[in-house]
Amino acid sequence: MKNRPAYAIASVDSALLLATLLQQEGPMRVTDVAERLGVSGSTAHRLLGMLVYRDFAEQLPDRRYGTGPVLRGGTAPRAPVTRLRDVALPHLRGLVDALGETANVMVLAGTDVRFVATVECDHVLRVGDRTGRVLPAHLSSGGKAALARADDEEVAAVLGPLDDAVAERLRRELRSVRRRGYAINDQATEAGLTAVGVAVPAAGGFSGAAISVAAPTARSSRDLLPVWGAALVAVADAIAADLGAA
Repeated sequence: MKNRPAYAIASVDSALLLATLLQQEGPMRVTDVAERLGVSGSTAHRLLGMLVYRDFAEQLPDRRYGTGPVLRGGTAPRAPVTRLRDVALPHLRGLVDALGETANVMVLAGTDVRFVATVECDHVLRVGDRTGRVLPAHLSSGGKAALARADDEEVAAVLGPLDDAVAERLRRELRSVRRRGYAINDQATEAGLTAVGVAVPAAGGFSGAAISVAAPTARSSRDLLPVWGAALVAVADAIAADLGAA
């Protein structure tokens, strides 16, 4: 698993996470930033000030802060991603309570998946917060689950850069995902990490989302994977129902 650096610089970590949130979720007020990062209002204001100075952010006429020139470009749709996060979080918390492992929600973004939110479990040895992380869709459990429901054009965009053997392997795996209802990442993105992912059914004008449960490989087993898969399917359906009602 990817570990936090031994000499992590908290302010740098906060600034990078903030830049990612602005890119993925859209404009925020200082109070929103403080709440999301768990910092004081003055710290949030200083972080935003540095991002503005380096063109990662800019202040909008309504006094919110949005992405600056450096961050503008292809991103996941902002308003739906914010709604997805708000709807999914209570369900992820319930999933963590039920399974005792870390849960994530993510969105398909071209050939990658972007993690929108994470709820960590309480184990000392656990998979940490992935919010803002980007992983190749064809390797991550959530990415493969979302691709299994994606249209031919989206799948072709992912297959295109892969060599023939890897692409054929992915095609076979996506057929298996459609058949059993969930995808597996067995240490394909990080050594020592196993994850199960399920696509969130399209609802409320939103598609391409997935949820996953991730755990240290030492605490997972072949018998547990179908159990996690069944729990994820139920939660994904509940999230879709709430998105449709929102």
